[in-house]
Amino acid sequence: MENAAGADRQQLTPAEIRAKRKRDVALGYRIFAAMRWGDLGDGHISARDPERPDCFWLLRYGVSYHRATVDDLVLVGPDGELVEGEGPINIAGYYIHQPILAARPDAVSAAHVHTGWGTPFSAEARTFDTITQESCIFFERHALFDDEEVQVQSTVAGGRIAQALGDSCAVILRNHGLLTVGDRVSEAVGLFVHMERVAEAHMKVRDPQPISAEAARFARDDLIKHGAGRAAFANLISRHIGDRSVVEPAARLKKSA
Repeated sequence: MENAAGADRQQLTPAEIRAKRKRDVALGYRIFAAMRWGDLGDGHISARDPERPDCFWLLRYGVSYHRATVDDLVLVGPDGELVEGEGPINIAGYYIHQPILAARPDAVSAAHVHTGWGTPFSAEARTFDTITQESCIFFERHALFDDEEVQVQSTVAGGRIAQALGDSCAVILRNHGLLTVGDRVSEAVGLFVHMERVAEAHMKVRDPQPISAEAARFARDDLIKHGAGRAAFANLISRHIGDRSVVEPAARLKKSA
């Protein structure tokens, strides 16, 4: 995974990088909603601030994912304080995301939401086998958080998730669900959708024939060389969202009208 500072085009200003990351966070929540995830508010997507790397943007608590906009995002500080924005902070999101982003300077974003296949698969407390093309994306790149603390109530608990994650791009949270990280918001969100599809395949298949390690590595390296998550994100936007301006700040939309 490339360095977080290099994840955005170098010619962009910090303000432009921040605006892009925030827009992608809002779009990411809308993608989750389009997939029928997060109706209970059980998820979160973060984006590291480019000028305050110990702070990250998150959707304020109580906003329905299908209505998420940039105006609904709040900047959360390293101690869980509200730095910018208005509204309550998703405290579970802080407990999980702050330790992960602190431990992974290469990561810009993390994504987690409860899903119909990832959550039940996580109850088996095991990692993925290479049984589909998409599963190769995660071959030797994901981990298992084998801990029954599903009610994460502190950054200490979140720190254990970060430790289990290590330098991987994804982690299966035992009895809880899936979590991905990326050097862009789009990568983290797109990888999450891929990961859910891999979990679905595991829960449906009866007698899988595993792909060999050699073939899995070849497929993985080809699939991720241009960013498997980023490609998925772009296609999901095209299919489910369309006009990206739906998440733009109200002031900007009013000015352009």
